[in-house]
Amino acid sequence: MEDLLLELVSSNLLFILLAVFIFVLIFRGVKIVPQSEQHVVERFGRLRAVLGPGINFIVPFLDKVAHKISILERQLPTASQDAITKDNVLVQVDTSVFYRIIEPEKTVYRIRDVDAAIATTVAGIVRAEIGKMDLDDVQANRASLISTIQSSVEDAVDDWGIEVTRAEILDVNLDQATRDAMLQQLNAERARRAQVTEAEGAKRAVELNADAELYAAEQTAKARRVQAEAEAYATSTVAAAIAENGLEAAQYQVALKQVEALNALGNSPSSSTVLVPAQALEAFGNAFNMLKGKS
Repeated sequence: MEDLLLELVSSNLLFILLAVFIFVLIFRGVKIVPQSEQHVVERFGRLRAVLGPGINFIVPFLDKVAHKISILERQLPTASQDAITKDNVLVQVDTSVFYRIIEPEKTVYRIRDVDAAIATTVAGIVRAEIGKMDLDDVQANRASLISTIQSSVEDAVDDWGIEVTRAEILDVNLDQATRDAMLQQLNAERARRAQVTEAEGAKRAVELNADAELYAAEQTAKARRVQAEAEAYATSTVAAAIAENGLEAAQYQVALKQVEALNALGNSPSSSTVLVPAQALEAFGNAFNMLKGKS
């Protein structure tokens, strides 16, 4: 009876041990990787595989998850570094870099401190690129500078299994002496522009004055030409009449002028008595007779 009981206990214990062993195998062999991570698996200290998100299987006791790497986008802390522009101006540049790990096996085995390595690389590239540009170009072409820095950083960190998603230049600071010099230059430039604007205004006023005088002279000349043409037309008309009617037409014109002059003299408010010589009376009489005959 005792032998039977011992045999039963032994078989149950063996079954329990076998169940525990199977459970441990399953626990050690099945790996569930979150969506935001990738796991680096080693076998005897060497790279065996990189596990992606989901359920994965490894060989228990031989393989182990040596590194759990987050593949989420990361942001390096804002870093400030000094740089000297092409025109020898000292500036302090604040930068920030965003990146994510796309090949964990390279990041794990090729670089120890990836954040520090990227920060050092960015600092060197920023200094080199700003050293190629004048201060005005740094301020005006910031977008182009950012694009150049990002491209250079991507090339530098390609062996580390990293993708640089964005690089930003947050600020470009100048020392106080440079700021004061730039302010003086800005004030001088404003004064120069004001003087140029004033001079251009005076020049424009002179030009408009000259245009107005020229226009007035042209109009006067046109008026004189019209008057001369009218007088010439009248003269030609009289000449044509004399040529057609002879001396009688000329005498008629003279008589007409004499009558008009006498009429104007008589209507003058400053004279109440008009003394006319006898010969003039005879001439006026002849003129009246001629006018009467013409009418």
